[in-house]
Amino acid sequence: MATPVTARFGRYSILLGNTADPIVYSAPCGLTSKTLTLGKSLSEVSIPDCDDPDAPIVLGRDVENITASISGEGVLAASAVPTWLDAYESTESVPVKIEIEFSTGTVTWTTRMHIESLEIGAEVGGRVQITVSMQSDGEMVRTDTFA
Repeated sequence: MATPVTARFGRYSILLGNTADPIVYSAPCGLTSKTLTLGKSLSEVSIPDCDDPDAPIVLGRDVENITASISGEGVLAASAVPTWLDAYESTESVPVKIEIEFSTGTVTWTTRMHIESLEIGAEVGGRVQITVSMQSDGEMVRTDTFA
């Protein structure tokens, strides 16, 4: 059995960009859970069998749009507070880069995203936690560097 090449948590980065030219990306500290979700909205069309009108109709699906979202949670690091709050308070989407680094190469997506929600909470005896949700605003550009 061949062992698959995988990536560790520390090699999966969610980075927010600034307004410089060129954009400088950095990962806000504190996230202990990160998820990138890629999705499509599909329309359905019924396609009849022209030779046999009594045959079951099959469904065809066409892509209407594509989307991406990011969610994450973890501890609220003081160094990350301005980054998260500035991105949330902006009425413009912010540059975002997602990277997953494997020993055989890296997959990178760049896009712009809106901070859809920020939840900041704490429980007695615990640390202040953050939960963030971001939604894409425009095209996701993917770059692979696999050998």
